[in-house]
Amino acid sequence: MTGAGDAPRGIDASTALDPAVRAGEASAAAAVAAGDSGPGDVPLTDLTAAAFFDVDNTMMIGASIFHFARGLAARKFFTSSDLAGFAWQQIKFRVGGRESTYSTTTGRDTALSFVAGRSVDEITTLGEEIYDELMADRIWAGTRALAQMHLDAGQRVWLVTATPVELALIIARRLGLTGALGTVAESVDGVYTGRLVGEILHGPAKGHAVRALAVSEGLDLRRCTAYSDSVNDVPMLSAVGTAVAINPDASLRDIARERGWQVRDFRTGRRAARIGVPSVIGAAAVAAAGLAVRRR
Repeated sequence: MTGAGDAPRGIDASTALDPAVRAGEASAAAAVAAGDSGPGDVPLTDLTAAAFFDVDNTMMIGASIFHFARGLAARKFFTSSDLAGFAWQQIKFRVGGRESTYSTTTGRDTALSFVAGRSVDEITTLGEEIYDELMADRIWAGTRALAQMHLDAGQRVWLVTATPVELALIIARRLGLTGALGTVAESVDGVYTGRLVGEILHGPAKGHAVRALAVSEGLDLRRCTAYSDSVNDVPMLSAVGTAVAINPDASLRDIARERGWQVRDFRTGRRAARIGVPSVIGAAAVAAAGLAVRRR
């Protein structure tokens, strides 16, 4: 990875000062460097079309980064009060959709501060364990089937998420997908500094990441498809020829209706009715209750 203040390789100096552009292009570069991680039994026959899937509440129930944080807390990476504070930040981020909160210098520099000083290899190994423990059974079967449909058509499939790219790549490998675009954490000599390259891969940054990957991989975005649950991902959804709202929040549902986008909802009953209230709230409440019980 790059040192603090340096523009990542492949990013033009004129755009390096834009955190969203920098985050998007760094994420695309990391995805290309990681290579295809999907199964080799399905040949790639449609090289100019691809699919892009958001993760939280689209591919996975709840927030992947919160599940990851829970796993790290169980391994004593930080205290229960740290986890509660982290959960509250995730709730505000997901419910309020306040990108500016995470775009400030403080937000960028503290978002992954809990891994500062840890090696990339260590966090990747823990990510594998935590996926199996806390995430594997939270995958939406309907969304997974949509991803498989693209794979069966000979197209590549990438996850696009604010989750750290190392964790995003683990999820992609476990699901047999091509790869992942995620938030890039700065590291020096294989050790995390606790800072980010650019900013969280969110909102406009996702759109930049998809466009940068399309240039690198020779994709025709008009033939590509994107899936998300959140109005925050309109920049990514608007970058492709086909946009699909999955388990959409109220604002995205309205936009999808206005623009003629497809809507797929895999929630049922009251759960589906509570559009806009992300599963991370429930996860945070459960975690807080569990921590309280352990303290008692």
